[in-house]
Amino acid sequence: WGRGVIQTTGICNFGKLNYFLGKRAHDEGRDSRYPKIDFCKDPEIICSSKEHKELKWIAGMFYWIESLQSYNERGWNYMDELHNFVDGGMADHSFINAVSGIVNRGCHDPPCGTGAVDGAPERAGNFDKVLSTLTS
Repeated sequence: WGRGVIQTTGICNFGKLNYFLGKRAHDEGRDSRYPKIDFCKDPEIICSSKEHKELKWIAGMFYWIESLQSYNERGWNYMDELHNFVDGGMADHSFINAVSGIVNRGCHDPPCGTGAVDGAPERAGNFDKVLSTLTS
């Protein structure tokens, strides 16, 4: 199961956290925000750390920056689509549906890989609530 605000899962994602922010970065002589935390050996630390309660947010933000903002597959580029969404008045659900697909299934046009986006209608509804609150 996933951990943190975006539900970080998978060996690769925990490995990237460790490589850039955790114990592996420290052990290899790079700057490390969390030099004593081995995200690979203890992925639960993202939610259970009493000392670093921000980890659930750090893990989510790291994933967003590393995997979402750089997404550019089969003619769909996250940054271009974000600009189009904002310039279009943030009204079209196709952007949030595509982003949900990337986060939940690894592609902007599910079903792909493991199937349809889990909870797609709820995700769109939650997004509408947040957007309504921020723009009112």
